[in-house]
Order: sequence, then C-alpha cells, then structure tokens
Amino acid sequence: MKLNEHFLAQMREAASLLQTSGPTAASEAIQRALGAAGLTGSGPGAFNDTSDAAAGNTVGAEDFIDINPAFKEGMRSKADMRGMLERMRSRSGMPWRRPSVQDAEEVQDVEEAEARGDEAARRRTPEEGKGRFLSGSCTNRAGTRSYKLYVPTSYRGEPLPLVVMLHGCKQNPEDFAAGTGMNRLAEQHNCLVLYPGQAVKANGSNCWNWFNPSDQRRAHGEPSILADMTRQVMQEYSIDPERVYVAGLSAGGAMAAIMAARYPEVYAAAAIHSGLPVGSAHDVASAFGAMHGGGVGVGVGGQAPAAAPCEQPVPVIVFHGDRDHTVHPDNGRKVLAQCMGVAADAGAGGSAAHGTYNSSATRGKTARGRAYTQTVYQDKDGRSVAEHWAIHGAGHAWSGGSKAGSYTDPKGPDASSEMMRFFLAHPRKATRQ
Repeated sequence: MKLNEHFLAQMREAASLLQTSGPTAASEAIQRALGAAGLTGSGPGAFNDTSDAAAGNTVGAEDFIDINPAFKEGMRSKADMRGMLERMRSRSGMPWRRPSVQDAEEVQDVEEAEARGDEAARRRTPEEGKGRFLSGSCTNRAGTRSYKLYVPTSYRGEPLPLVVMLHGCKQNPEDFAAGTGMNRLAEQHNCLVLYPGQAVKANGSNCWNWFNPSDQRRAHGEPSILADMTRQVMQEYSIDPERVYVAGLSAGGAMAAIMAARYPEVYAAAAIHSGLPVGSAHDVASAFGAMHGGGVGVGVGGQAPAAAPCEQPVPVIVFHGDRDHTVHPDNGRKVLAQCMGVAADAGAGGSAAHGTYNSSATRGKTARGRAYTQTVYQDKDGRSVAEHWAIHGAGHAWSGGSKAGSYTDPKGPDASSEMMRFFLAHPRKATRQ
C-alpha cells in the first residue's frame, strides 16, 4: 500500500502532538489521518486498507515509527523501539502489530551482542531479568527529562509498587540500574522501577540541581518534572498510590530528599544514599561547603543556618559510608533527622533523647568483611519510621552494588535489598495515620 504525502504530513503532525499536547490529541490526529486515507482499525494487530484488505496491506504503529524518524532518537535497539510501541499503545489506544518471530530474534541478537561487548556495553545492560526496560520522557513547563522504566514479567495490570531511582553525578539511568541491581529486585518483589535521567544541557556533570533554590521548591524546576514523570507512569500503568517510593545516590539522594519533603502525598517513603538534607545549599559554592561538612549551607557572616525539618515526617532509610570524602557523613545524619521532622542540627539522636523516638543499634559485618552499624528508630506506638546505616570504611559508593555500574562498593551491605525491604514495609496507610 502506498502512503501519500498528505497522510504522511498528518502522521507527522500526530507525532508532534504526542510530544506537545499529549496522547489524547495525538490519538485524535491519528484517527483523522487514517480516516482520510481510507483506513480503519481491524482486529488487535493492525489498521487495514478497506479498499485492499484481501491483499493483507496494513499500516500499523511500526509504520508510524518509520514515518517519524524523530521517534527513533535515543533508541539503541529494536527492544527500545518495542518499548515505545507499547507506550504508544497504552497511552493513545492505537492498535499495533504484534511482534513477529523475526522481531524477537533481532531483540535477542542485540542482547547477546551487548552481553559479549566490552565494559562500556555491559554497563549499558542492567540486571533486568526477563522484564521490559522501556524508554520514555516527560515534559512540562520546567523542561523535559528522559527516563527508563523497568516493568517486571509478572505485571498483568494489577496495582503494583513503584520505586523511583535518582542517579548520581556522571551517571545515567542504564548505569544506575546496572550498579544497583534494582531491576533484579523488581522481578523478585513484583514492582516497577522508574529511572529518571538528567539532561546534560541542564547540568554538564549530569547532577540533579539539588542546590538551586528554584530546584528545591514544590511545583518548580526539576522537582516538578520528576513529580509529573512519576504521575505519568502512575497513569500509564496500574500503580498502587499507597506504595510509591523515591531513592537516590549523592546528588540523586539530595534530590530524593527534596521529592519526599515537597511531595509527601506522592511518595510514601524515601531512601537516601550518600545524600544531603533539603536546603543545605543555595548555590554551587554552598553546595561544596555542605558536601565537605561545612554545615548546612552558608549564610550571612559565614554562619550555617539549619535546614528546616520536614513539615510532614517521611519514613526514611539512610546509607552513608563513614569514609566518604565527597559528601561528609554528617549529611547522612542530618537528612535522617530532617525527614523525621527534627531540626537537622539536632540530629536524630537528640530526638531520641527527648523521648520522641526510641532507637536501637545493631552492629554487623558482611560476608566480604565490611562492618556496619544499623540504627532503627521507632515512634511512640512502636512503629519503625527510620533507619540509619553507617557503613564503616566505605567511601562515596552504592553499598553492595555491582561493578557493572559506576560508583559501587560490592563489599556491602546490600543497600538495594534493604531499601526494598524498608519500602515494602512502609505503605502510606500503615505509616501515616
């Protein structure tokens, strides 16, 4: 079947609308284009040419992809394209052709080629089990950010938890997924994992801009994009709104703290690895000061004002190496206290001393010889509300992570598994009564 230029122009307009106006407008444009071309929907697999259906001439979503080369940008493989097709189908209701045997073989060839590749290729291949690792993006008035989304094989449309993972500086979603192994845990615990990606044009080192005042506020800057991205995934998939969580490393940990503090109705709990408290900096200079242990920001006369505690306490689990020379370990204690609703300069221990929380500490050592101290905090009703893990001898790296990703410390303890345990034990209704 020959597609005329008018049809192609209409489909290009639909592609533009999908990016600028959303799936509803794009779907309507697609239907208009198909109707004008004499095409109708036929069955679950494709659009058929009503004038030549007997010949099997069809145009499906894959033709739509081919018509619009812009949709191919950022897709490394046929598998990424398949993810785009699934999202188009779920967002706009547009039918698409089912994958052929040849498609499946091409996906397998790509995966096997990457598995045989060098270290860089392995870092692009996360521990994803057999689920789908899809590409996408979210746009609002503050800008656009891409993401990767892991959907476990067990997903059948039932409400599942969602974990939002914010990478650190000089990282990206694929690298972070590979290093943390969260996709493997998503398979085990039946949940989705969202990996937002920072844009290089927004920060040359791929850091989330946690230190900018405009990126620390609700409904502004990067927090607004990340919140909208989370909501977008919640709309496109069946997500349990009581079990949405946010975690991050370093700059991503600092941004995770911001997200938990500014959007408590979205995120039920937070996990912060080697991060900093909200409001600990107001520009690049004060960011370095906070990172190096110079206090929470730098105010007039060199004084360091304390970051305000969260108005609504957030269940939180914090990991920090006590030999971290990039982000001083004091920041881990401060962000813990802040999430618990205690002034950051007081420390969580101060709150326990005043009877707000009860705490108990356990010392342990991993099989690889890494010692740690786990402190658990409970409220007056005996419910666990926070944990602090001091990793002895560890630097600025994801505890228990895989060398397939950057900034990881395989000696453990396994931060990813402990975070997942903490998250699943803290749905919103059970922790915020």
